[in-house]
Amino acid sequence: MKLYYSPGSCSLAPHIALQEAGIDFELAEVSLDAHQLDDGGDYFAINALGYVPVLELPDGTRLHETLAILQFLAEHTASGNIDAVRRAQLAQWLAFIGTELHSVYYILFSPDADEAFQQATRAKLRARYEWVESQLQHHDHLTGASFSVADAYLFAVTNWADAVGVDLKGLPRLQAWLKRVAERPAVQDVLRREEG
Repeated sequence: MKLYYSPGSCSLAPHIALQEAGIDFELAEVSLDAHQLDDGGDYFAINALGYVPVLELPDGTRLHETLAILQFLAEHTASGNIDAVRRAQLAQWLAFIGTELHSVYYILFSPDADEAFQQATRAKLRARYEWVESQLQHHDHLTGASFSVADAYLFAVTNWADAVGVDLKGLPRLQAWLKRVAERPAVQDVLRREEG
């Protein structure tokens, strides 16, 4: 498998998921500004939409969209051991992170958003993180006792909070969860690789 990624982007989530699963994979770094591969190739030839991540499978099939890639990896690495309830819980978390967090962060990265709208967006994100805080009350990870691709996705997008001024203070369960995830050896390996 080959993961097309860009440091600091949502491609961090499948990068972590691949590393956690112990799957052999290649990396191809993408400059999102130039839409160029690290070898000089045109990234639009890989993904006409121009964004990351893309996961290229051994047969040449290319998957894009973070949620689809993460769902594929969850099922691919579970060896058939993922039951219908766990699959639904995982889909629920991936959808929540994708729609209620990931897509909302884009507003804060937009140079065109006025300050009042940005403040309202930060408040919306804070409210969503307060809900996540409540969900971590009885579990170490999002879907229960074990780490999942949903944890990788939430970790990836939550890494943007400081850069755009989203206040995560006063959320002790979330902070403890972030620390647990950041301390995982696979996550540390990926962060070292992406931070160069």
